[in-house]
Amino acid sequence: MSPENVILIYRRQILALSETFIREQVLAYQRWRPILVGHELGPLPVDDLDVRLLGPQQGGLPIRILRKLGLMRRDDITTIAQSPLRFARRHAVRQLKQEHAALLHAHFGVDAVMAWPLAKELGLPMVVTLHGYDIRIHREWWEQGHGGDMMRGYPAQLLALANQQNVHFVAVSDSIRERAVQFGIPAERIWTRYIGIDTRKFAPGGLPISKRERRVLFVGRLVEVKGCRYLIEAMARVQKSVRDALLIILGDGPLRPELEAQARRLSVNVQFRGAQPSGEVKRELDLARVFCLPSITTAKGESEGFPTVLQEAQAAGLPVVTSASSGAHEGMEDGGTGFAFAEGDVATLAERLTDLLTDDELAGRVASRAPSFIAEHFDIRSCTESLELLYDDLVMGWTCGA
Repeated sequence: MSPENVILIYRRQILALSETFIREQVLAYQRWRPILVGHELGPLPVDDLDVRLLGPQQGGLPIRILRKLGLMRRDDITTIAQSPLRFARRHAVRQLKQEHAALLHAHFGVDAVMAWPLAKELGLPMVVTLHGYDIRIHREWWEQGHGGDMMRGYPAQLLALANQQNVHFVAVSDSIRERAVQFGIPAERIWTRYIGIDTRKFAPGGLPISKRERRVLFVGRLVEVKGCRYLIEAMARVQKSVRDALLIILGDGPLRPELEAQARRLSVNVQFRGAQPSGEVKRELDLARVFCLPSITTAKGESEGFPTVLQEAQAAGLPVVTSASSGAHEGMEDGGTGFAFAEGDVATLAERLTDLLTDDELAGRVASRAPSFIAEHFDIRSCTESLELLYDDLVMGWTCGA
């Protein structure tokens, strides 16, 4: 394929702070020229990316007004999905047509139903990347309105997309692919493609593991699915025998006050640092002795997709301990680059952390294996090349079949 092949990357908001993985993937394209398309700018810097806005500031009425006027029906997939775009200024769409893109790639299923009218208007086939919550959350949760009134029809909308001949899906892990098939997406229409990480940015640094302070690092939003409360409970046990152990928490979210209160109640030696930029995360990786991601599956079915921070930690030479469903089975070697444990199993988590904090030989052996494992399987350059090859195959197939 020519390096001038253009792909439109759709995300409603460009981009959330937690979506550096999308930004890094876009930067890793080699043979396709990406243009980010969305409706508003988010807080993540994208100055070095080609961005086009179709935002509500370019026209359109609030959805709630349109529904009151009877201009939108909840059960009409195209009307619901195109609401942010339908009234966008036509020159923006004409501008995109002038790019002669070959493909539109939407990230997250919830955004794909918004992007589909744009793909149709531009006459483009579409690829949808499923990341986690967009496919793992139970259908009933959406249909009962817990995700908002306008999202009740999301499961049906996603399955309707799956029946379109020129729509295909990418899962960021085999686990998510399996869940998508269970959800009702045909197996022959979905491929696994890891996003990967930049192993040049997350190379090992700092002191050897055996020389570091006994610091356990957590990075993530402070929400239920991340399971941070189980880590705090485990650290209360760890610190009874490893008295100089310290827990560092990077991240923010609605559960922070509750987690801080839990730490005080259990007298856990912990520092809540709040959300931090990538550079600070790397600095903490270079200081820590163990990285922990104690994720769980919530009552509504939400669970981790394929957390890139788990790969970043291993690439930086850290042993990892995790219960993240995809990460524990695909993103690490249990006993080789870290240890997996069952969701919510505080006792085992505490044991694994204690072993890695106190056994220099074990920690060093695990730490030395981790970077090569990530380089072999999850380097973003090779992962993105695999994605671009999939684009080639799909576009060729659509062209030949047209």
